[in-house]
Amino acid sequence: MGWWSDFDRGEVAADFARIAAGGLDSIRLFLTWEDFQPTADEVDRRMLDRLIAVADLAAGAGVALVPTLFTGHMSGVNWIPAWALGGTDRDDRFRVVSDGRVNRSALRNWYSDPLIARAQASLATQAAGALAGHDAVWMWDLGNENSNCVIPPTRSSAREWLRRIVSAIRTADARARVTVGLHMEDLENDRVLGPREASEACDVLSMHGYPIYARWADGPTDEHLLPFLADVTRWLAGGRDVLFAEFGLPTFRRGDPVGEAAARQDASSLVEEQAAAAYTERALAALQRAGCVGAMLWCYSDYDSAIWEEPPLDLAVHERSFGLWRADGSPKPSVAVVEAFAGARRLAGPDEYAWIDLEPEEFLVEPDVALPRLYARYRVSARAGSGDPR
Repeated sequence: MGWWSDFDRGEVAADFARIAAGGLDSIRLFLTWEDFQPTADEVDRRMLDRLIAVADLAAGAGVALVPTLFTGHMSGVNWIPAWALGGTDRDDRFRVVSDGRVNRSALRNWYSDPLIARAQASLATQAAGALAGHDAVWMWDLGNENSNCVIPPTRSSAREWLRRIVSAIRTADARARVTVGLHMEDLENDRVLGPREASEACDVLSMHGYPIYARWADGPTDEHLLPFLADVTRWLAGGRDVLFAEFGLPTFRRGDPVGEAAARQDASSLVEEQAAAAYTERALAALQRAGCVGAMLWCYSDYDSAIWEEPPLDLAVHERSFGLWRADGSPKPSVAVVEAFAGARRLAGPDEYAWIDLEPEEFLVEPDVALPRLYARYRVSARAGSGDPR
């Protein structure tokens, strides 16, 4: 969370080289809102210069970038500039951190507040302008699980926000591709900006999913949940392409006293590294069969113990160890799985879903009931067939 303000070009180059050597070809990174926009009417030029430097390093390493705007929600905390606070929106599950401290203020709503609207459009235009035409940019992400910060008051405000931010990006770069970081809770609940709304503005849909956060999944290593979420996203969006932009597991290493203590402390989440690698292998194959345009793992590296006492890691023990690499730079077993999968071709996704027995409008009436019920049907269909419930 602090790498933009404590920027080290050599460190970024080394990280990118390690990622590329591991067989990965794309990196999603996060423009921490407070760093890039310290006031509502100021975009920090130094940060834009660092963003350009990062894109140059990515191009040199042969990896593509998905820069994510307005971050915003990440790892169980909402990181919000002070000027974007003072409203009435908040999700009590997530602490707000502003200016390096936990802040009890609520958020101004991005979808209805004129100040936030102008500020976000300005940041989108200037960031896209800084990277306009850059070979390293794959697409722009309009936010990381935005509904964990604020929810649009109406569908029209959600659609207008999408139109405004996409227009701001394409004012600076007419050829820019766009997605938005939806997650499983945007399917479990009608949070107003879901796959259908996103499909009207985005080139590719994104979905994030973790069995550890789904009480109706079959345990923390249930890889079937991921293609199911991708299929539901595609179905609700009328068949649009889906990038599965986040999946992964927090891990511990057997024989490591600190890791084993953390696993006991957070027994419902942490998975032994070899078991996590087996899950990663099954998940990649399942997402390939589902026809996803790609799959991205959360995340590159574990967090260094030096910042474990800072939010979110002080309370969210499991957030410390989602990395493919350990904090000391050594690879976990999942890295070998990724290396073996590198270069796998995309497959055609299903063109029909026998396990879906309702219309999208019916699904949206009670999505928290419909989604687990459909997943049960999906699993029955998978068991009855070859494991690929088309």
